[in-house]
Amino acid sequence: MTTWVEPEGGRERGPLGLAKSFTQVLLNPVSFFDEAVSPGDQAPGLVFAMVVVGVVAATELAATPSDALAFPTADWLAAVLTVALVVLLVTPAAVHALSAIQTLCLVIATISESRGGVSETVQLIAYAAAPCVVTGLGVPVLTLLAGVWAWCLLVVGTSVVHEISLPRAVIAAAVPGVLAFGAGFGAIPAGEQVIHAAGLAF
Repeated sequence: MTTWVEPEGGRERGPLGLAKSFTQVLLNPVSFFDEAVSPGDQAPGLVFAMVVVGVVAATELAATPSDALAFPTADWLAAVLTVALVVLLVTPAAVHALSAIQTLCLVIATISESRGGVSETVQLIAYAAAPCVVTGLGVPVLTLLAGVWAWCLLVVGTSVVHEISLPRAVIAAAVPGVLAFGAGFGAIPAGEQVIHAAGLAF
């Protein structure tokens, strides 16, 4: 807890650090990924991802409380427990799984070139999810745009952190991007809804 509040290096911790990370990764991603991501400093990135997922889950459950897991307790407590489960257990596991997948993709994309470590990959995936904070609102166009934006951040972050070209970063970020933002945050079904609505309109 002390290293979270009073860091010896890496990103600034605490609520102010989270707010700065959120604005910086959206407004100046190249500089952010270059300066913010450091070896072995996963904690701020994981907390960032957990906050994003927590906001999304809480927003979704506020709109549709029936989506909460069926705990034998009051509805509001079931919603709280659902959010806690998703944030504390699912999110860290998902981020690390996606990082492992991207590491394999990096090996394929870069072959013999030097790359950053898994720790850096964990951080860039976590921070790239920043636009997805709005996906809990359930607006298909907004969810689609957020997912595309997040994937673009992942590509940029992959290029900067692992020091590879943008074309290779696109290859390395394709699969984890689809899984994280397309499936996880719902950009793919949102895109299908947008296309369907556009088809009806025409």
